[in-house]
Amino acid sequence: MRIEGVFSRIEDLVDQKITGFKSISGGSIATTNQIRFENGRYAFLKTEPYSDDMFFKEANGLKEIRKTACIRVPEVLLVDSDVLLLEFIEEGRKDKDFFSRFGTQMANLHKISAGKFGFKEDNYIGATPQLNITSNTESDNWCDFYYNKRLLYQYKLAEKNGLVGNELKNGFLVLEGRIEEILEGSEEKPTLLHGDLWSGNFICDKDSNPCLIDPAVYYGHREADLAMTKLFGGFSSNFYSSYQKKKPLPQGYDYRENIYLLYHVLNHLNLFGNSYYGHAVRLVWSYLH
Repeated sequence: MRIEGVFSRIEDLVDQKITGFKSISGGSIATTNQIRFENGRYAFLKTEPYSDDMFFKEANGLKEIRKTACIRVPEVLLVDSDVLLLEFIEEGRKDKDFFSRFGTQMANLHKISAGKFGFKEDNYIGATPQLNITSNTESDNWCDFYYNKRLLYQYKLAEKNGLVGNELKNGFLVLEGRIEEILEGSEEKPTLLHGDLWSGNFICDKDSNPCLIDPAVYYGHREADLAMTKLFGGFSSNFYSSYQKKKPLPQGYDYRENIYLLYHVLNHLNLFGNSYYGHAVRLVWSYLH
């Protein structure tokens, strides 16, 4: 795709000339640029998506979080199959209260509830499809939803990709029969989740406010969001203590952490290959010894 053609379309739609742009390093599933308009404003531009509906799904996720007014997300300025234009959020320095503020705001987001698990549409986690459209039992039952739409889907995809060895296969078969036992005690209403809450998917604005980006939203169990924060680190102890103060987690959440990490590690196995295989096996077998 020629970037000039994209610029011309944007200029026609927003009625502003683009006077400059620069490449910004981003994820692996789109090309990202900062663009400047003649009125001096900036915007964040994504092009060349992994699939034709990806930007629409990302935009819908951002809008779902934004309408809660719980935490900052970039405003969607324009979305099409090959273009996503977002408000440009200037990054700043984290002050001493940043992570306390972040934890409180995530707790507030997790107070936003729905009647059923899932979301109005399937979307993506990274470049992998994420299934949110449910059957009646899955929409009402977290164990059914999480096992079928999260773990089993990723596992079958890994099988299809030739990434499942005997350790993972045998462990996963046993895990299926224990999923209700593992998740017992965590029953709550479905709450709005970012869905992919790792350190690369939040930024700090110039006023030291947390801002969420690149969501994979659905209504699910909030422990799933918090578990993902542990996969690569980057969240301070103040984040967790302020979260707990605002919305305490059910007893046993630390025991359930690995089952929620498993979804993301299986996804990374599918996206990036065998380097994540051992981690997936360890997470499965942590419940089977």
